[in-house]
Amino acid sequence: MSVAQGYSGYTFSLNSPEAETPMKQLQTTGAGTPLAWVEGPTPEPTGAEVLLRTVACGVCHSDVHLHDGVFDLGGGKALPVAREGMTLGHEIIGEVVALGPEAEGVALGDLRVAYPWIGCGACATCRRGDEQLCLAPANLGIQKAGGFGDHVVVPHSRYLFDPGTTDPKLAATYACSGLTTYAALKRVPKLLEGDHLVLVGAGGLGMMALAIAQAAFGITPIMVDVDDDKLDAAKAAGAAEAVNATDADAAKTLKGLTGGGALAVIDFVGSEPSSALALASLRKGGKLIVVGMYGGELRFPLPFLPMQARTIEGNYVGSLQDMDELMTLVREGRIPPVAIDSRQPEEAGAILTGLKAGQIRGRAVLSYEG
Repeated sequence: MSVAQGYSGYTFSLNSPEAETPMKQLQTTGAGTPLAWVEGPTPEPTGAEVLLRTVACGVCHSDVHLHDGVFDLGGGKALPVAREGMTLGHEIIGEVVALGPEAEGVALGDLRVAYPWIGCGACATCRRGDEQLCLAPANLGIQKAGGFGDHVVVPHSRYLFDPGTTDPKLAATYACSGLTTYAALKRVPKLLEGDHLVLVGAGGLGMMALAIAQAAFGITPIMVDVDDDKLDAAKAAGAAEAVNATDADAAKTLKGLTGGGALAVIDFVGSEPSSALALASLRKGGKLIVVGMYGGELRFPLPFLPMQARTIEGNYVGSLQDMDELMTLVREGRIPPVAIDSRQPEEAGAILTGLKAGQIRGRAVLSYEG
């Protein structure tokens, strides 16, 4: 029987992954109700599957919506997503502790970040390389058990990425916040002299975007938020300017800073007020990229769309190719770190509450390593 010495110093068996210890998962019990610990057998990987022992897992605003069980669609409408027994958490880094008989490309003890946006692999969307948009998804932390559990099954090693020497707690966040911001920034048109990019939201996503924009794209954005402390942090991290969205003249201020309007605005909030300010800050021919899913409706007079030649598009996480590009930059040390708020797994419920209230600075991460 094959054994190996792992990242954390544990010794484990190739075909019996820590079978003596039950797997523990924090699962949903209903819409907005407390998470509950559930124990069960540790999975045995089959086929090309890889079993990770969770080292860290980021907590995302998407987890808040999934825990609440609803997305606000505006106008009194909602998209229900509640389901009991979900193991949330899609920003996962873990140690390879078992391999299915057909698994290749990783070894026992490897530390890997998991790409969670997994599709069916067979439809036209997946064949185009856009698994994150598959209509029959098997996303980790949504359709499949995620990093709110101490073990995670990944269907194939192609979804696993080497973080290099990056702190595992930081590396985990690249699976969603890093990937999403990188993919959104790729949608920004080429900026010439006099062009400007505005980022709305200086929370976890916005600060990650600020870091990646400067390091990977050579762009120094203007940051917008409703919290002066977050704006101060953005300025300290290199933002060109910082504007408080609650100021009565916020749109006018942004127009002034950008010489008549920004070429592109990325809205990491996705609320009615944030989208209204974003649109008001665009110039003719500008592009609004909506990433956040806080909720509500986008209101815009249709004649203005052709008259102002604007583009409005959404960005949902990123492709496997995007992840590969981003993790290459990470391993090369080109992405500056963002602030990490490390907590114990038992604090997951409190983090969800804090995220919903806007009280979390940086990226919140559950650490299974103490």
